Amino acid sequence: MDELDSAILRHLQLDARQTNRELARTLGIAPSTCLERVRSLTRRGVITGFHASVSLTALERRVQALLSVQVRPLSRPVIQGFKQYVSGLPEVLSVYVVAGGDDFLVHVAVRDIEQLHAFLMDKVSKRREVVSFRSSIIYEHTGNMLVTPLSDEDEPAG
Repeated sequence: MDELDSAILRHLQLDARQTNRELARTLGIAPSTCLERVRSLTRRGVITGFHASVSLTALERRVQALLSVQVRPLSRPVIQGFKQYVSGLPEVLSVYVVAGGDDFLVHVAVRDIEQLHAFLMDKVSKRREVVSFRSSIIYEHTGNMLVTPLSDEDEPAG
């Protein structure tokens, strides 16, 4: 990753719909150079895809929550099975397998508190492997829309 690759990533994360020509013009490079750099970033797995950001409010999904879930027995098939199940539910935005007191953090977005309650009762608690769960309502969510490579200066002194 060099400065040009970082600049390409930054601009594509801000607007992935811009044309290669527009991106090249913004960066002050030839379109062919820009295209080759983007292809290289994609081949190397740095760019994994392009997507549209969607307003949860516009989709009537105003209530978000984080679910902390414990499953038993702790085994690869149980972890994989629950992860696959919960990832396929339309209410679920993301699933994290974590270490510590809980085994999963699950980010959900639903219409209202009643729908959250129904989700917990009908889809989470019915699972045999789930031994406990807690929900935390999210009042506000801010995500870092720009992911950049960390430099050596970003590393803690040691």
